[in-house]
Amino acid sequence: MTVAEMKVAQKVAEMKVERLPPVRVSLSPTNHPYMTGPWTPLHEEVNAWDLPVLEGAIPTDLDGVYLRNTENPVHDPLGRYHPFDGDGMICQIEFKGGEASYRNRFVRTRCFEAEQEAGEGLWGGLMDGPGTSKRPGFGAHGALKDSASTDIVVHNGEALATFYQCGEAYRLDPLTLETLGVATWAPLDGVSAHPKVDEATGELLFFNYSKSAPYMHYGVVDASGKRTVYQAVPTPGPRLPHDMAFSSKYAILNDLPVFWDQELMARNIHAVRLHKGVPSRFAIVPRHGGEPRWFEAEPTYVLHWLNAYEDGDEVVLDGYFQENPTPRPLESAPDGHGHLMAYLDEHSFLPKLHRWRFNLKTGQTTEKHLDDRILEFGMFNQKYAGRPYRYAYSTTTRPGWFLFNGFVKHDLETGESWSITLPDGVYASEAPFAPRVGAADEDDGYLVTFLIDETKGRSECAIIDAKRFEVVCRLALPHKLSSGTHSVWAGREMLKG
Repeated sequence: MTVAEMKVAQKVAEMKVERLPPVRVSLSPTNHPYMTGPWTPLHEEVNAWDLPVLEGAIPTDLDGVYLRNTENPVHDPLGRYHPFDGDGMICQIEFKGGEASYRNRFVRTRCFEAEQEAGEGLWGGLMDGPGTSKRPGFGAHGALKDSASTDIVVHNGEALATFYQCGEAYRLDPLTLETLGVATWAPLDGVSAHPKVDEATGELLFFNYSKSAPYMHYGVVDASGKRTVYQAVPTPGPRLPHDMAFSSKYAILNDLPVFWDQELMARNIHAVRLHKGVPSRFAIVPRHGGEPRWFEAEPTYVLHWLNAYEDGDEVVLDGYFQENPTPRPLESAPDGHGHLMAYLDEHSFLPKLHRWRFNLKTGQTTEKHLDDRILEFGMFNQKYAGRPYRYAYSTTTRPGWFLFNGFVKHDLETGESWSITLPDGVYASEAPFAPRVGAADEDDGYLVTFLIDETKGRSECAIIDAKRFEVVCRLALPHKLSSGTHSVWAGREMLKG
């Protein structure tokens, strides 16, 4: 150990940490690629204060919380484990007055509490066949555990954790991370991951999908937490949309040609297929309810959209177009995991930053790539959500893995871009944009992310100056985190409800 590493270790040892009583864990040793290395589950819950600064200084004009959702399996899987099956855990760091504190908590869903009581897993996962689960399940799939482990947003002063294939939507205190129960406005068919918060109006827009007609719905919750819109957006059959977008006047939903094989689904087998010859379809829905208008586009699948806005007669939509949405099994994967790892590997399904333009006057769609690099998990300044914007921040990934190894900033007006590449063995989390207090420019702020350093066996928080696009601060965390999915930044004003 070098002198510098010894100093870091000493700083971590001196950190003020309160460890909470342990949860009940029955997870056996494993060599599963998504339960080891950067995906090794974290089971302890802590509060930590006075986080040691390893590099730079904490910006005094950074005020709010960074929340990241994470999959952390607690019990042995009943079948074949998929990382999206893990138990939801929120890791949070709060910044105020040039200081930082950290805490993490499991989301106490009904399923988490039931498995804690049983001391074992009760539900199968995304890759399991019928009959694996010991109890009836949740979501569009119908037999899964609602772990609230996919997404996290902040609305009406509360955090909202949601599940990949539609769950109950769990409320948390964004400062203490106490689970507050299920959202009272959540409909019977649940809430998909990726509800959207419009900071300009305070509204939350959401969608869900199911295996029962009309298969997809759209809803709006106002700034006080009251559901004001809930309407069908019918599709020809069960679909698998993962995300939505909105402009100032419209919500944009999708019906993409990657969904369950209908013949196999009749036997309760959920196998995803690319249905050749079927176009992508986009529903442009009036924000506050009304008849959807459908547009066709090139076939693809899109996990995540960036932003949308109106430009004259057109609605502009930016997202990540997959050139190979159903890839062949990854030959370099450990035995038995080729299919799983290919579907998690961006270098297999090839997402590219892409722009669609839907002309409301002519009914035509035009589209093009904005960058030919493999990019995904984009972020931007949420004060520009639904409105024309200039800057976007995407992630790059390690080939063969669902692991972020860098970031790319785009100037969408000039076409310029800038990159940050992390050292080998260091992996990032999704990094939302945090506006600087008193910011005047769109890119005047920071990106906040958690880092997992496999070479040193520890985790950090990194703060990136979004304008200069360079790391300006690194903070030690009290334990090594597991990699995860989505995150959100909530400025102090968003925490007041």
